[in-house]
Amino acid sequence: MIHTSYGQQSRFSMERMLPAPMEGSFQMDGYWVWGASVVEDGGMYHMYVTRVPKSYKFHPGWMIAGEIVHAVSERPEGPYRFHDVALGARGAQYWDGCSTYNPQIRKHKGRFYLFYGGTRHPYMQPSDKELTLQSKWCISSRFNKRIGIAVADSPYGPWQRPDKPSLDVEPNTFYSYLTSNPAPEILSDGQVYMIFKGRAHAGEGKYSKMHLGVAYAESPDSPLKVLNEKKPVFVQGEAEDPFLWKEGSYFYATFKDHRGEYTGEQGGGVLARSKDCIQWEVCHPAKAYSKTIRWADGRTTEMGNMERPFILFINGMPAYMFFATMNGTHTGFDGQEARNIVIPLSVD
Repeated sequence: MIHTSYGQQSRFSMERMLPAPMEGSFQMDGYWVWGASVVEDGGMYHMYVTRVPKSYKFHPGWMIAGEIVHAVSERPEGPYRFHDVALGARGAQYWDGCSTYNPQIRKHKGRFYLFYGGTRHPYMQPSDKELTLQSKWCISSRFNKRIGIAVADSPYGPWQRPDKPSLDVEPNTFYSYLTSNPAPEILSDGQVYMIFKGRAHAGEGKYSKMHLGVAYAESPDSPLKVLNEKKPVFVQGEAEDPFLWKEGSYFYATFKDHRGEYTGEQGGGVLARSKDCIQWEVCHPAKAYSKTIRWADGRTTEMGNMERPFILFINGMPAYMFFATMNGTHTGFDGQEARNIVIPLSVD
């Protein structure tokens, strides 16, 4: 990534963030809830989100027991009500048969495209005590992480899930070990650009740091192909959880700043832009969001984790920003509660 100072020239900025409504969060008893993506249809707002039973620790429980559920609201800021399971478990014979997660919903010409991560393992489900980052369940599920695109004619489904990954791994690339965390943008003419996370094989039982690359398709129903000669566009191992959009002649992305390298805040958000979705420059100012939330009742809270940013555009303007949040400390997923929140954005 090239560091360049210039006016960000986007209609989105951190300064537009308003206090978060208390009733705008979405959570479910007995579940960790993570990573919302929202689309409007017929005056209703449809949220797709990952839930993981609290019988497991959130991390790495999402790798073996995640499912994407669908919630609805009459208002973009919520509150949202659980409606149904959109993409659940369907058996280890399928590439996404054991866990689905990180949904990103997009609407194009009356059809709905649900980009998501999926994985599988060949074992009986473990107990919480057995499931560790070094366990066979976690090793197998991480190794099998792939990206898929499910399609439906209605936000209520039924969803046509691909029998093969929409973006698979490829030998001798930065994504030879796994593909994950899709962040798509479907342009008005149907072209698809998608930032995604990859890891490469790094010897027996080992894998590289995460890198972000870009894939392209001529239409949402066409095959994805990795651009930039199959090389990453963010190579520091620092960037994760991207959100991508096109505004005017530029692509914009916001992503998690793991070590605070760009923003000075560990776990805060970075704003960057690109002409071609390959050569990226950090905006000035660089910070897109902070882990410290201002609530409508006047309180402020510093979250332990604040990830999976998603911006809902209304009439072409960034209007609401959604986040997955967890209390606890920034050193890991050690909180007792995980939910999605929404932050309104001023449109003046």
